[in-house]
Amino acid sequence: MNISLTKAELKDAETIHVMQTNSFMPLLEKYQDFETSPANEPIEKIVTRLNQSFTDYYVIKNDGVTVGAIRIIKMGDQRYRVSPIFILPEYQGKGFAQKVFEIIERVYCDARAWELDTLLQEKGNCHLYEKLGYKRTGKMETINRKMTLVFYEKYLTPSQEI
Repeated sequence: MNISLTKAELKDAETIHVMQTNSFMPLLEKYQDFETSPANEPIEKIVTRLNQSFTDYYVIKNDGVTVGAIRIIKMGDQRYRVSPIFILPEYQGKGFAQKVFEIIERVYCDARAWELDTLLQEKGNCHLYEKLGYKRTGKMETINRKMTLVFYEKYLTPSQEI
C-alpha cells in the first residue's frame, strides 16, 4: 500500500464528481436519500467547494492510481471537519481510508479537534471511525425512515476539548 494525497484543483472537479457518484451510489440505492446523498450532487457543488478558501480537497491515490477523495473543512480555532471522504467501491475494505486519516492528521498537525458524520446503519463506517479514536457526540439526525446520521468528534488531547 502506497497511499498519497494530491491537493485537488478546479480541473479535478469532474474526476471528483464521477468518483463521488460511483462511491455513494450503493448507499443512495439502499437508503433512497435523494435530497442528501452525495451521489445526487451536481458537479457545480464540488466546483463551489473547490473555490472555498476554508476547504481543501485531496485526490487519494494508491501507487499512483486514483482511488478516492477527501475534503477537509477548516472551521477555525484549530478545528477541522471531514466531509466527505470516499473510496471507490472496488478499493474499499483495503485499509486505504485508515491510512488517509493518518496522513491528514500529520498534514493538519495544528488540529485540536476533528469532526465528521456517517450513517448509523453503516456499521463498518462507524467501526472505522471509532477505531481511529472518534467518539459519538450524541447528536443524531434522521434523514428518512431508513437512515440516520450519527456525528463524531475526535480531540487530539483530552485536556484540549473545546
